[in-house]
Amino acid sequence: MSSVSWLISSECSISINESSDSVSTAKWLRFIFLSPCPQRLLFSAVDTLFLFTLVAVSARKLCYKFISKSNSDSSINKPLLEINKSYLKVTIWFNLSLVLTALLAICYTVLCILAFIQGTQSPWQLTEAVFWLVQAITHVAILILIVHERKFEAVTHPLSLRIYWVANFVVVSLLTASGITRFVTIGGNFDPSLKMDDIVSFVVLPISAFLFIVAVRGSSGIVVGELELGTNSRSQGNGNTSSNPNVSGYATASWFSKATWLWMSPLLSKGYKSTLKMDEVPSLSPDHRAEVMSEVFEVNWPKPEENSKNPVQTTLLRCFWKDVAFTGFLAVVRLIVMYVGPVLINSFVNFTSGKGSSPYEGYYLVLILLVAKITEVLSSHHFNFHSQKLGMLIRCTVITALYKKGLRLSCSSRQAHGVGQIVNYMAVDAQQLSDLMVQLHSLWMMPFQLGVALVLLYLYMGLSMLAALVAVVSALMFSMMRMHKNNMYQYFVMKNRDSRLKATNEMLSNMRVIKLQAWEEHFNQRIQSIREKEYGWISKFSYSISWTMIVLWSMPVVLAALVFGIAILLGVTLDPGRVFTATTVLRILQDPIRTFPQALISVTQAFVSLGRLDGFLTSQELDDRSVERDEGCDGRIAVEVKDGTFSWDDEGNNAVLKDMNLEIKKGELAAIVGTVGSGKSSLLASILGELHKNSGKVRVCGTTAYVAQTSWIQNATIQENILFGSPMNTERYQEVIRVCCLEKDMEIMDHGDQTEIGERGINLSGGQKQRIQLARAVYQDCDIYLLDDIFSAVDAQTGSEIFKECVRGALKDKTILLVTHQVDFLHNADRILVLRDGMIVQSGRYQELLESGMDFGALVAAYETSMELVEMSTMVTDGNTQTPSLALPLSRGESIGENRPLDRSNSEKGTSKLIEDEEREIGHVSSDVYKQYFTEAYGWWGVASVILVSLLWQSSFIGSDYWLAYETSETTVFNPSLFMIVYSIIAVVALVLVLIRAFLVAHLGLTTTQKFFNQILHSTLHAPMSFFDTTPSGRILSRASTDQTTIDFLIPFMLSMTLAMFFNLISILAITCINAWPTLFLLIPVVWMNIWYRRYYIATARELTRLDSITKAPVIHHFSETVSGVMTIRCFGKQESFFQGNVDRVNANLRMDFHNNASNEWLGFRLELIGTIFLCVATMLMILLPSNIVQPEYVGLTLSYGLSLNVMLFWSVFMSCSVENRMVSVERIKQFIKIPSEAAWRIPGCLPSPNWPTHGDVEIKDLQVRYRPNTPLVLKGVSVSIRGGDKVGIVGRTGSGKSTLIQVLFRLVEPSHGKIIIDGVDICKLGLHDLRSRFGIIPQDPVLFEGTVRSNIDPIGLYSDDQIWKSLERCQLKDVVAAKTEKLDASVVDSGDNWSVGQRQLLCLGRVMLKRCKILFMDEATASVDSQTDAVIQNIIREDFSMCTIISIAHRIPTVMDCDRVMVMDAGRAKEFDAPSRLLERHSLFGSLVQEYASRSEI
Repeated sequence: MSSVSWLISSECSISINESSDSVSTAKWLRFIFLSPCPQRLLFSAVDTLFLFTLVAVSARKLCYKFISKSNSDSSINKPLLEINKSYLKVTIWFNLSLVLTALLAICYTVLCILAFIQGTQSPWQLTEAVFWLVQAITHVAILILIVHERKFEAVTHPLSLRIYWVANFVVVSLLTASGITRFVTIGGNFDPSLKMDDIVSFVVLPISAFLFIVAVRGSSGIVVGELELGTNSRSQGNGNTSSNPNVSGYATASWFSKATWLWMSPLLSKGYKSTLKMDEVPSLSPDHRAEVMSEVFEVNWPKPEENSKNPVQTTLLRCFWKDVAFTGFLAVVRLIVMYVGPVLINSFVNFTSGKGSSPYEGYYLVLILLVAKITEVLSSHHFNFHSQKLGMLIRCTVITALYKKGLRLSCSSRQAHGVGQIVNYMAVDAQQLSDLMVQLHSLWMMPFQLGVALVLLYLYMGLSMLAALVAVVSALMFSMMRMHKNNMYQYFVMKNRDSRLKATNEMLSNMRVIKLQAWEEHFNQRIQSIREKEYGWISKFSYSISWTMIVLWSMPVVLAALVFGIAILLGVTLDPGRVFTATTVLRILQDPIRTFPQALISVTQAFVSLGRLDGFLTSQELDDRSVERDEGCDGRIAVEVKDGTFSWDDEGNNAVLKDMNLEIKKGELAAIVGTVGSGKSSLLASILGELHKNSGKVRVCGTTAYVAQTSWIQNATIQENILFGSPMNTERYQEVIRVCCLEKDMEIMDHGDQTEIGERGINLSGGQKQRIQLARAVYQDCDIYLLDDIFSAVDAQTGSEIFKECVRGALKDKTILLVTHQVDFLHNADRILVLRDGMIVQSGRYQELLESGMDFGALVAAYETSMELVEMSTMVTDGNTQTPSLALPLSRGESIGENRPLDRSNSEKGTSKLIEDEEREIGHVSSDVYKQYFTEAYGWWGVASVILVSLLWQSSFIGSDYWLAYETSETTVFNPSLFMIVYSIIAVVALVLVLIRAFLVAHLGLTTTQKFFNQILHSTLHAPMSFFDTTPSGRILSRASTDQTTIDFLIPFMLSMTLAMFFNLISILAITCINAWPTLFLLIPVVWMNIWYRRYYIATARELTRLDSITKAPVIHHFSETVSGVMTIRCFGKQESFFQGNVDRVNANLRMDFHNNASNEWLGFRLELIGTIFLCVATMLMILLPSNIVQPEYVGLTLSYGLSLNVMLFWSVFMSCSVENRMVSVERIKQFIKIPSEAAWRIPGCLPSPNWPTHGDVEIKDLQVRYRPNTPLVLKGVSVSIRGGDKVGIVGRTGSGKSTLIQVLFRLVEPSHGKIIIDGVDICKLGLHDLRSRFGIIPQDPVLFEGTVRSNIDPIGLYSDDQIWKSLERCQLKDVVAAKTEKLDASVVDSGDNWSVGQRQLLCLGRVMLKRCKILFMDEATASVDSQTDAVIQNIIREDFSMCTIISIAHRIPTVMDCDRVMVMDAGRAKEFDAPSRLLERHSLFGSLVQEYASRSEI
């Protein structure tokens, strides 16, 4: 027998003739090594020997384990694989060995099943089946061995395995060489089974070659060692990552690791084993960090000479054009391979019908399908990942650019945009630009997708494709029309959402005032009215989207009906190959119909966002050149202004300062005085460069420090607020604490200077906030100090102490510009500037100005008048031999707004954090969350109806395809009219079911979201004040914006899609398994792997989503805090450190986003790969099974469904995971819905009479108060009786209980014991609104809301214009308001920033005068006005409220002196309560206070 004949012989033995003595050794060798049967026996022998060795070694070790336990040192007792307890890390060598062995095991298992299916009648068939069985068993054993290598930390492969791999490579090389020889010498004329074996050999050879290399290396790819060593070696090799070993694996991953997302595996493994913590998530790669992106953005920003109309768009294109081009390339690759599957369907159907050109054509087709699907999987997931990464980088870039711009904005620009609007730029517009990246390429890809699809339809269905063209164009036009509508709806949704968030932010910022005034219902109605408009547009948008979804989901069956109907009319023969190729192509057409309108919407929204961002980023900035700054100059002038005219308006209109000329010498103390609104604070702002300079010159020589009139405190510890980013100098720090009178405050606070301050300084009194920001300025050790009314918030003794120790002590060599209303300090000033109407009308020393009279004389006269009573009183107290010394300096201390969580027992001193870390659920989203969402609208009936309609809808689609298969089969007589009638009926039914389903889902989603909104708004408004003291507004706003938006749009849409996906997936698997029944054996492991992967993935993805939500709020909060204190930040030159704070917060959020996106693609790649393998195995089985088992038409049906299996498999799992991730928003909103509520606003049956209180009698009986259970009493049995109409002043030390007493009267804090009786009514039995609405209060901090003068002075709209004008006249504001063109409709911007602090205080006074309550509470209502205005206002209060009970926390002694009685609080008790004159007649604490105030001018 010739060598060639042996190559194709299936004989397993040499013939007798050939076995005679004449047969040479060479012929035997040719027979053994070239003949197929001996080759397989040789291969099987190698495998069997390896398996025997493996079993023998394992058995030997097991035996010795039981027999020779005593000999612990024996080497035989060592495990088969070495165990090491050290740190373990696997490399790419191990991962590839594991993956390739698994592929071989799967391949050989499939071939074994096929061999036994084809039968084992002949010796060759039996040999072939046994050969594949041995191969399968061997490689499954090797797979198990490699898996255990990792478990036992074996750094080298066992010697037996390495020898086997070498032998295996030799034998596979021999088989491959034989196959090549057969193909070259014989061609294709030999046994088909041999051709199959040759194909397998060609595929296996590279895998075997890799394993041969692994065997030669010996290393298993497992690295065992100490963590530090591994870290150091990595650090040394990766430059930039050396400083942070916890950098994302993406930074150092190999190309293979990046291609398959292997670099994500350590994080997913960590998240699967235990709940993922924030510090366990790696930081971003150096190239992706916010600071780098910010620099890139700045470098590419268009130059002024370019005159760019769209600077943001231009900059982003310059920054990211390469990334856009790369994702475009991936989109093209995905498009090309997407249509390979449909083209192959006809070939598969023809092959199974016996029309194939070659018996091996089926194998080639399967191989082409496998390669195409794997390419599609890789390209699609890398497209998604890189698009999302690009979007993330754009969002990061935009946020940092917005923050930088916010630091440079001029005052008028800041007011024009508003904090709420700028927050939306960050939260919404930046996100929309990010989301666009996934949709962007759909715009230009759509024509190509449509063109390829139409060409394919023409090739298979002829001119009937024109029907598809018309239908697709019609659908696109419809979608475009809907898109235009959607775009309009979305614009109005965003506009109203902006308004709602702005109103919500304003409400949260001023919640204490709202509760004190009982305005919750007004703000509820205000926000609800905005929400109603927003909800109306959301409804229109949702139903419009539903129409688009109806068209999308009904397109395949409607298009098919049209195409087949026209094809029949044109005489095109319908066979299974044609119809199922056509239906598959028509399904693919869904993609451009779906994505193109969405892409257009995204692009349109992005252009709207780009326009908004252009407007903000090109807004007017402060002109750094408006002030000449010289540090370390030698001249004697520190501050100089020549011919200065300034305005808050960037256009220079409405100048607030005119003809300003001043020179302040170095070391001078210059006092600035004037009436309310004269321009004092504006003068300081002009020196800082915060005002627009119309003309003139400003020169500042040295560094500047600024203390604002309205305190700005960061949400940080007291120490961090004082240091303000400067290094700690303990000696200077302690001195600053002393001179700013903060020592006693530190003693009172449990954690001293490590006590965390709440948002906006919520847990500090006004005096404490003022002194802390003064300490911040003093610690910075600057040359020039601009102090804006720092004494208005502190009491007499503390003010005197600060002036003596700080202003004239620690700062004695500094240049100081002091705005003040305290006339008693002015004689110490080196120069006094008197302002009126924005001009300096007087300038000189105290005595000079006093002699000249004019404005200064009027101010001093008003002050002296107010001091007359005090001086008279001191004559009485001078007779006393001794006055009690105060143990603590009396501070401005508590305001009515003060929260006292700092007065805690020692048992509570566990933490200095007031603002606790945000509550975060762990583990799976609770089933209660799903239940609450699903049943919120109509209970379980709503859920059942959606499931039923979805089931019927999917059944109609399957029915249409089975009808196609049945009618086009060769065994059925084709009846065109019957075919079209039935198919059309099915199409109509499917269309109706889609319509019902879409609108049902939209209605349920809208009903549910509105109920959730109402609940969280109700819960927030009813929350106790303690909740707002300890919860940052950013945390609440993130739920009102991001989470509410998720519930508005995303969750209903995603739930609908998930349900449709699962029904679709079930139908695909069912049809595949019915027509390729052997795949049932693979179905169980496929389903198990999908479930396992989902569990493995969701454990990490869910926590990353939660962490993503948690890390978003600090970005917003930090920004709003920065905008509020931007004048202070700019004055101290801390822009860089604050920008770094923004960068750190953005990076913290982006690393969650980045790894969340990567985990999605990690899952998608693996699931789609599993689906691809399952599809290819099923296809292989269908072409191998006899045609009487699988009909050709059902091959086409199965493939038309199966081609989308990989995508459907991933999307079903991914969408279910995404739903769980998005349900975190429901979970977060549910947390705030369950906030413990304060007492009821109204209690039926306990309503006071309409004119209650009638007299104003207040009786307090044994009142005891504690802030929380098990904490010490703050008020310890206060008992006083106040007669109706009395004027009562309350004074006392810091922490004495003044503020608490007022809070209890308003029931911001509930009594623990005792009663408060007002006009015979126990206030604890009344509803909160019935109580609070009957009182009037003027709080320390003047709060104005955005709107008009009218809406601020009369928010509820109860009074006429005449009444409002009279009220304005009484509070000295009528002339100011009347001078404005809009009169009562004059604008009040956010926080009232366009009105001076004094004017704001007067407006609050006018608000109370309009209300005319029987009981009035005042918290130093005139602290921010000058003595002259104060005297006028005090007279007005006496006249207008002569019949009212007035209870005032008093700090100006003249205010207290004309009270009927004074209450002195000390340590939670009312120590003194009597008329001021009587208290002064005897030895009293009150007398010492009067003495201190009278002696202030002696400093």
